Amino acid sequence: MTMGVSIDDSSVSIVEKHGSSATVHFLENVTADSREYKGIHPIVALDSHQENLAKLVHKSLRHLPPAPKQEGNDKSVYLLPVGDQPSVVRRRKPDFISVTRGPGMLSSLSTGLNTAKGLSVAWQVPLVGVHHMQAHLLTPRLAVALEAQKHAASARGVEFPFLSILVSGGHTLLVHSKGLVDHQILGSTADIAIGDALDKIARVVLPPSYLEKSKTTMYGKALEAFVFPNGKADYTNYKPPSTRGEEIEKYEDPKWNWTFTMPYSETTTVAFSFAGLLSTAHKQVEISKVKWGCAEDDFPHDARVALGREFMRVCFEHLASRTVIALRNLKQPAGSENWSKKERRKNQKMLAQLDNPVKTLVISGGVAANQFLRHVLRSFLDVRGFRDVEIVAPPMYLCTDNAAMIGWTGIEMYEAGWTTDLKCRATRKWSLDPNADDGGILGPNDWVGPT
Repeated sequence: MTMGVSIDDSSVSIVEKHGSSATVHFLENVTADSREYKGIHPIVALDSHQENLAKLVHKSLRHLPPAPKQEGNDKSVYLLPVGDQPSVVRRRKPDFISVTRGPGMLSSLSTGLNTAKGLSVAWQVPLVGVHHMQAHLLTPRLAVALEAQKHAASARGVEFPFLSILVSGGHTLLVHSKGLVDHQILGSTADIAIGDALDKIARVVLPPSYLEKSKTTMYGKALEAFVFPNGKADYTNYKPPSTRGEEIEKYEDPKWNWTFTMPYSETTTVAFSFAGLLSTAHKQVEISKVKWGCAEDDFPHDARVALGREFMRVCFEHLASRTVIALRNLKQPAGSENWSKKERRKNQKMLAQLDNPVKTLVISGGVAANQFLRHVLRSFLDVRGFRDVEIVAPPMYLCTDNAAMIGWTGIEMYEAGWTTDLKCRATRKWSLDPNADDGGILGPNDWVGPT
């Protein structure tokens, strides 16, 4: 059994692994309704967790696998009576409880962690405190295992090493994953996360009436639906920049005269920045309103669509650009970073013929559900020499925060011999990288490791 509670989603799941395949017996989410605040509100999120988490756990019990018939005094499988007499059904007790421990909002994390500790003590089973971003990294491995179970066949999972782009409302990370707990952060955002930028520009681009009708605060998702109403058909003509020169060339919209400059266009640093693009977009809108003499409600529909598409394009090409730079850096032989320009030109042909050490690029996190992002990345890699790199993304329902990915990561950690001491506390900030100041995933001193 697993609980995913880090921000505003209360999520509970029951995940079972059978060799190389897996089954999700139960998965349900309840998201806090923060529409009044046009974004996540900590108190609203906490109230939602307190109202819904225990109810979800109670509901999930009926989906635990049936208990096998016990012979003699065999107590290897503890039985849980579920339901009211006389319809009580015996269910298998979970092998362990996994729960999001961090990073996230402390109030939300603590609600989930305390519930998980209570179940761990009551059922006398181990606890596994899971790193939220590690779970996003491993979600494609869960997806492969689920497909294997569906088709009753073994499938090749996403094997280490692989490169990951983790994109959400709180994170933008480029990660080189070499093992279960060995994840090197190659680049991160210098300011705001890409999901945050998309949500904020969506509040500008989407018509007020559209925002009022929204049933969630997932404005980035609403933005994609608004600017690409026909899905892929609306961007089949997209052509990625085939060279670095084309990539950094300033583009001006021929109709609306909007101009965006690619972040870090003068450097090959593996890092991201979205605050400047957001600021530019706001300025372009204000200038256009004055120029056209229109109020916000009267802003032309075509202009809204064009701005939303252009903002997404620049953001996604920025992600793709830094990913290509990282792939090229990983491809360089040892010592090549000290080569002179003359030596680099001399060895250019040799470098081009080297095999890519990374064959898989994982896209995960809430923004990974954006189909235009997937299209841009695939197109970008194809024209920049990385056609052989496979792009893997989870199904859309597993991109956003969910307890199933927490459960799968708990299984991988548990099978590797790791559990968490009951003294553990929620961790608001927690790096993935073992070279970080906090020691990364295994940094906390309350892990109980392999013997």
